[in-house]
Amino acid sequence: MSNRASDVRSGWVKAVGVLGELLITAAVFIGLFVLWDAYFNPWVVGLRQEQTAAEQSRQLTQQLRAQQPTPASQSPTPTTSAPTHAPSAPAGTVPVLAEPARVADTIGVIYIPRLGGDWRRILRQSVDTERVLNSVTAGVGHYTGTAMPGGVGNFAVAAHDIGYGNSFLNLSKLRLGDRIYIQTSVGWYTYTFRNFQFVQPDAVTVLDAIPAVSRIAGADRLMTLTTCYPAVFPPLERVAAYATFVGFDTAPPAELAPLLAKDG
Repeated sequence: MSNRASDVRSGWVKAVGVLGELLITAAVFIGLFVLWDAYFNPWVVGLRQEQTAAEQSRQLTQQLRAQQPTPASQSPTPTTSAPTHAPSAPAGTVPVLAEPARVADTIGVIYIPRLGGDWRRILRQSVDTERVLNSVTAGVGHYTGTAMPGGVGNFAVAAHDIGYGNSFLNLSKLRLGDRIYIQTSVGWYTYTFRNFQFVQPDAVTVLDAIPAVSRIAGADRLMTLTTCYPAVFPPLERVAAYATFVGFDTAPPAELAPLLAKDG
């Protein structure tokens, strides 16, 4: 009986040991998966998003050059180049592209130097989760029905803070006066950061024509960038970064010259 009891105890010890090793192995795999999902994979996706944005930027630059008249054909009076989509603004004012009718259509490329020296993303129509925000070739979406770049009212965009490229992970690091650039087929729109507002996840007034004030647009040309805050799940709040329009030009901004030079 003693030997049998000893064998039983020995068997249990071995079983517990095997189970412990299996649990440790499982914990290691789970830890590696969490590490991949939370850190490495978003970094890889972010690199892919930056690369595709660089390719899109080159295409837009070539498209704009093709639209501009040659010196021999230029008239004495400056004119606005015709965009791919008809602008909704009269000639002589800031050109404003028509809002795309289809979800995930490309609007342009967004540059925010404060978020990183190489940071840029393709900006697409709508904030559709799978086709825009989670896309490895986009990352930033335009809220349907809000103003387009350069338009009167509120040009509102969104992106993830964590996951799928971590596009707006550092949005809360913006500082007063930081520039935000939107490259489109007709040129470059520049906004300057003004202030933050922290709101509940279901707050929609940040998308108003005058954020949190009025749905009716005044004369201002504003921009709102939204993401979850802090970087936890589920999000406790959202942060809205507000910016104001400061100019339009067919020439690239000087601040982006080093990055654009690397594109060739």
